[in-house]
Order: sequence, then C-alpha cells, then structure tokens
Amino acid sequence: MAKNRTMICFDADDTLWHNERFFRLTQAHFTALLADFADPDHLSERLLAAEMRNLGKYGFGIKGFTLSMIECALEVTNDKVPGRVIREIVAAGQEMLRHPVELLAHAETTINTLAPDHKILLITKGDLLDQERKLAASGLGDVFDGVEIVSDKTPKTYIDAFAKHNIKPQNAMMVGNSLKSDVIPAIKAGGWGIYVPHGQTWALEHAPAPEQAPMYREIPSLASLADLVARVF
Repeated sequence: MAKNRTMICFDADDTLWHNERFFRLTQAHFTALLADFADPDHLSERLLAAEMRNLGKYGFGIKGFTLSMIECALEVTNDKVPGRVIREIVAAGQEMLRHPVELLAHAETTINTLAPDHKILLITKGDLLDQERKLAASGLGDVFDGVEIVSDKTPKTYIDAFAKHNIKPQNAMMVGNSLKSDVIPAIKAGGWGIYVPHGQTWALEHAPAPEQAPMYREIPSLASLADLVARVF
C-alpha cells in the first residue's frame, strides 16, 4: 500500500526508548529518604495516590512526578519533612530530566524498515520540553513524518492525528507498551492497536487487553512489527 495511504504511529517512552526504569530508581531513592517516616509499601501507595490526584493539574511526566513526591513527603511527615530531603527530591527530579536516552532493541531498525513505505508518526504524552529533548537525543527525529506531543491519549487524540495526516483510521496503526494509552483508545478511534509489552510499566497505564477486538494484536518485541504490518496492510 502506498505511503500516503498508511501510517504507523509509535509511542515513545518504553516503546522506543527506556523511561520507566528512571522513575523506579528515583522512587527507590525517595523511599530511602523517607525511611524514618513511612514503610515502603505505605509510601508507594501514598505516592501513587498523589500522582493520580495531580494528573489533572500537572499532567504526565517528570515535573509532575517530582511535585507529587514533594506533596507525598509533606503528607506522610505531617509537614515535618526536613528541608534537606525536599532539596534531594528536587535534585532527583532534575537528574531524571538529564537522563540519557537509550533506545530499546530493534527500535531504530524497525522504524527505518517501515519508513520507506508508510507514514511514520510519533505520538507521545508528557512534558513538552522533556519529550523534545529525548526525541532529539534519540537520533530518530528525522525519520518521523510528524510528531505529536499531547497532554493525554484518548480516542479523539488518534482521530485527530489520523485526520491531520489524511489517513483513514483502518489504515493507521498505533504501536506502544501501554494498553490504556496506546492500544485501547487507538482501537476505539477505528485504528489498529499493537501492544508491545515492556517489563516495566507504570501502574496507571495498566488495563485489560482488548483480546476480542478484531484490530488488536500483541507482539513480543518491535522485531516482529514489520512482518505484522506486511500482513495487515
């Protein structure tokens, strides 16, 4: 099928490059900082609750995560958290914003294989500056026919993306590691949803697999994507 008629959309974090590992390392550091005030399980629950409350205010990404850690630290210590701990939390967030971009296996090869015959789009959510930084550092920026950095991923996100690039939904495919954000809303928008599991996925991105949906597929890694695309399109 001609390139102007088909489009492969990719998620970024933990689909093309590592991301969640840095959040987990920072959360482990956060847990150690507050070891005198809360046990790890309780602290993890309180932090996740803070993140859920704050998504509507801060959105997705490192900055919102850092603010949620500060809020959680204040809550579990009844506002008695030492200033040095707040300072270390801020420093940990800043360090996350500098973390290197490490591509996942088969990411670059797969995109370069598909690019000659299909439009290639990046659809990612999170902090604009951080996502732009990671895209630039990835070395993949020039391969994409378009980049969409959005505040959230809903069916409308995908409907708008397909329409913007003049692609019929049935000729579009969204590839990602999040069933909740990448796969399910893309299918609801009329496109294909391709799930590529990642060993580490944020709790708030979990959702049941839409196994009965005709346009749902799961592949073990990006190495299998080109063959799947050839069968579908």
